Amino acid sequence: MNVAVCFNRVPPQLVKGEAVDRVSEEGAEHQAHAVAAALEELGHKVCFVALGASLPTFLAELQSVSVDLVFNLCEGFWGESRMEMNVAALLEMLGLPFTGSPSLCLGVTQNKSLTKALLLQNGLPTPKSLTLRGEHVFPRNWNLSWPLIVKPASEDASLGIGPESVVTNEELLRERVRYIHNRYQQAVLVEEYIDGREFNAAVVGDHKPKVLPLSEIRFDPALPWKLVTYAGKWHENSPDYTGTQAICPPQISARDDFLVRDVALRAYKLLGCRDYARVDIRLRDGIPFILEINANPDISPEAGLARSARAGGLDYPQLIDRIIRMALKRKEDCHAA
Repeated sequence: MNVAVCFNRVPPQLVKGEAVDRVSEEGAEHQAHAVAAALEELGHKVCFVALGASLPTFLAELQSVSVDLVFNLCEGFWGESRMEMNVAALLEMLGLPFTGSPSLCLGVTQNKSLTKALLLQNGLPTPKSLTLRGEHVFPRNWNLSWPLIVKPASEDASLGIGPESVVTNEELLRERVRYIHNRYQQAVLVEEYIDGREFNAAVVGDHKPKVLPLSEIRFDPALPWKLVTYAGKWHENSPDYTGTQAICPPQISARDDFLVRDVALRAYKLLGCRDYARVDIRLRDGIPFILEINANPDISPEAGLARSARAGGLDYPQLIDRIIRMALKRKEDCHAA
């Protein structure tokens, strides 16, 4: 089978954020090479189609290659992560079968405020929050309890998240809101900080999704907060990175395991995720609070989703094979209809 592995390139100068954000922004290309190696090991023919500054060039290259499937690893368009959904929409308009979640799901989950509203409307627990759309737009009263965590409302990969993201008074809150608004040029999500055990629930599947073995994030007590910061995820020599360890599978009671898996699976289905996704959860007093739903998580061999897959008996090529089989099944079902 001929497979086009699509990924987004990063501009020489990022349009927003910090210079160090390049590490995660360039992760799509790293994933692309890992996925390509697995596909070739499975016997498929692979070509790379990179999305750079020119959309017409990307379109022309994509249409010039004869492929059976697109493995979509695009996380945005030329430094704009909010364009992630647009790339999937483009593939949908071209009628090209592709892996991963559809455009609507990617658009909704990229908007953390909208995602949280949908979760609450459907009885799924998530921390109390408010969304601020300007650095000076503060409500007179809010029903949130300190400490609070401040984050960009439309980013992933822990962009904009550091120890300073957790605030304990209004002065620090305003300072961090101002920083996020100015540096990341978007609305700011402020939510209650949940002090509990943190789990990553990787989900794989289309019509019949399944939660893979859970992964627990354990934090060094020396860290100021239990928090997966940007440095903790991407900067290997930082105290945040060495102080943030994933345990898969973790020691967890049968009841708590069921609760975390249940809300993860319900959230996956509610948001319309497809093929694979990761749901981040904090468990406090028996309540699994959904922190985030990443419908396009890092799928490189060393990342959390592949780690959970290995714990569930799937090596990396087998995980990639399962994903492309689901995408091909959708193609067959579409033609049959």
